[in-house]
Order: sequence, then C-alpha cells, then structure tokens
Amino acid sequence: MIDKTRLRNGRLFDLIMSGDEAAKMITNGMTVACGGFTSTGCPKVVPLALARAAENASCPKITLLSGGSVGPEVEDELARVGVIVRRAPGTRAAYRHMIEAINSGDIAYYDYHFSHMAQMVDYGFLGPIDMLIIEATAITPDGHVIPTTSIGAAPIYARHAKKVIIEVNTTQPLELEGIHDIYIPERPPRRNPIPIYRTGDRIGTSHIEVGMERINAIVESEPVEPLSKFAEPNEESKRIAKHLIDFFRSEIRAGRLPQKLLPLQSGVGNISNAVLTGLVNSDFKRLEFFTELMQPAVTDLIEDGKVKVVSCSALPPDPRVTERLRKDPERYRDSIVLRPLDISNHPEVIRRLGVIALNAALEVDIYGHANCTHIMGTRMVNTIGGSGDFMRNGYLSIFTMPSTTKNDAISRIVSMVSHVDHTEHDWHVLITEQGVADLRGLSHRERA
Repeated sequence: MIDKTRLRNGRLFDLIMSGDEAAKMITNGMTVACGGFTSTGCPKVVPLALARAAENASCPKITLLSGGSVGPEVEDELARVGVIVRRAPGTRAAYRHMIEAINSGDIAYYDYHFSHMAQMVDYGFLGPIDMLIIEATAITPDGHVIPTTSIGAAPIYARHAKKVIIEVNTTQPLELEGIHDIYIPERPPRRNPIPIYRTGDRIGTSHIEVGMERINAIVESEPVEPLSKFAEPNEESKRIAKHLIDFFRSEIRAGRLPQKLLPLQSGVGNISNAVLTGLVNSDFKRLEFFTELMQPAVTDLIEDGKVKVVSCSALPPDPRVTERLRKDPERYRDSIVLRPLDISNHPEVIRRLGVIALNAALEVDIYGHANCTHIMGTRMVNTIGGSGDFMRNGYLSIFTMPSTTKNDAISRIVSMVSHVDHTEHDWHVLITEQGVADLRGLSHRERA
C-alpha cells in the first residue's frame, strides 16, 4: 500500500488512480515514452491496462520511445493488440509479437545506438513527448522521481514530457534511494566534459526531475520482477570463458593490461553471462564494471568480494538482487551506481576509462565485419543496443560467440555477413570455443 514514505507530499495522494483510469489518458497519435531498461524498473500496470482496453475498444495508435528494450508488458503486449505503430530504439528477440510486427512492416522501427537516443529527443529530432510512464520507488516533496532498479533514458524524457504517469512500485525497497546518479549533459555549444574519471564517480542527483505540475496520475504497482532465465553455462561457453581468461592473462604478461584489468562491459544474453560466470573461479580481484545492464553473474562476483564497483543503467531482473540490497543496503549502494543510458554508454567516458567491451554476435566474416541483429540480412531478431557504443570506443573490443549454430550445421564464421552492424574498423578480438582470433594490426588476408 502506498504511504507517506513513498509519497512525500500530501497533494500526491489526490492523484492516485487505477491503471485502467490512467490508461485512458493515452490517446490516438501520442508519442509515449517509457522509463526503465529491459524488464527491470519499467512500468507494467498502465501498459497492461492499455492493452486490455485496446482489445475491447478502438485501439489508439502511438509512437513508443524508451531508452532501450523494456519489459514484455510494454513491448510485446502493446504490439500484440496493435497499439504501437512506431518504435525506437530497442527490442528483444524474445518479444515475438514485436519482432513479427517489425519484420512485417506493421511497426515502423528505427534502431539507434543507446547512447544517441536521449540526445535525439533533447535536440527535438523526434518531435514532442506527449506522455511519460515511469516506475518509482518514491516521489519527493517537490514531485521528483526516485527510480527503482533501472533508469534508461527517463531523465531526458521527464525533461520534455508534457504529462507524466508514475507507477509507484511498493515491492521495491526504499533502500534503493541513493544508488542512482542522474546527470544530463548540456546541449552544444555549451557542453562540458562529463566529469567521470573513475568508474564509481557520482556527478548528479539521486532523483529524476519531474515537478508536481506535470504529474497527471499515480498508480500503485506491486509486481515482482521475474527471475532472470539465463541458461546454466554449458561446456561450449565454459571453453569460451577459459579462452577469454587466458587472453586477459597474456595481455597482462605483455604489459597491455593491469593486473586487476580495466573496467569491463558485458552485453546481454546467456553467452555473455556464462563468460562472466567464468570470472568467479578466476584469480582476478577488485574488478570494475562500466556497462549498461548488470548481468546476474556480476552479483555473484560482488558476493564473492571480487568486484570493487559497478556502474550501469539497470540491475538484473532477479529478486535475489533486491533481497541482497535489503540485507546490506550500504554495501550495495557503495558498490553500484545506476546512471542514465546516455551516460553509461557515452563514448567519451568509455574511451577515458579504457573499458574492455565484451559482446555477442550472430555471425562474423573473414574481413572482420559483425552482424548482431539480422538473420539473412532481412529478418531482425535483435537490436544493436549499446554494443556499438562500447565496441567502437573500447580499449579492447571483444566478441564472444560459439563458432557454429543449429547443432553444428551452420557456421557463424562466414565469407561475408548478410548485414553489417560493426565494421572491420570497430573491434579487435573474436573468441569462440575454438580459441582466440586477435585481429589487431592485421591486413584483410591475415584476418581471414
């Protein structure tokens, strides 16, 4: 139940309503922005209410913007009932209705690098934001939002949204307050350097600025975040992890990496999570992560005392994380910084910190081009997400993937990829279960 620990201004209680009532505020032709990132920390009640309403009445058509992919309650349910007609900048292969609508042309989809999305909105390139739906742990006396377990592009959307609907998630611990670091860069030509010089630097506020005057509805939300369903590491992924750790050790011996490595970034997925699981049993200590989504394996590294600090835009959708936060809030607030996506993925900071980028690909070719998003060049299954931000700007840029798929029937190493997301100029090393292909300084023929 929402109480004054969640709503810290008495006037806010007058704005409480059901998800069904709030959903009526979303009308045809609106551009609706969504806070959060992946299935964690994004709104759920209002989008599901809007989907139900669309099944029983005329369906509003909206443009849906977010920071990256968000939860199935937003993406897949609204795509299923035909509410979404335009979408940016991310989605997931698991969202079948969304992927099918994009590939059929029913949804006009544009795929941006995650670091670009907020500034595209801030510059006015994507038009006005009619409505923002955002999840909150609490709302301050001034009407500002203390987020839950992710941020995405919500700070910029909150700056530009005409109206705001806030879902207050009463299952999220109040101890989340203080873990967020909200910073919005100035616009050119008055843009200053982003003053992050160490992974854990805090440069902003603990809340997202909204203001009492633009809050149109408050909806109580009591969903429990779904447990992350990452596959257990198989022998193939264990071999990839071993090759990666051996490669790191060789770079340390060569004097190209420090003993504790440099800040690590990891893409989303089973392979990436399995690779990080391999670090649990390694001798690396006091690791740092500067990434967009904190993988579940990283929480185990924190518990084992192997991680010094994690900077990210979202915690994993795993109830164990929030339970650990409740039990030891000071430890986790000291260890984790949650940032907006345009800061967690900003090329300037990635380059300055010397981030080691670890991402997965669908296929790579013998020239060094990588395809992460389209099967046979036409059928989209993934978004480019933040991989381009990190691969082009990382100190070391590494793709990890199995060398084959479909029970070894299809090679992932091809003569020419059918779709190019990362050119030969953007990354350095490929690691499969077969071994390490270090492409640094090689000609085309040497790469092949």
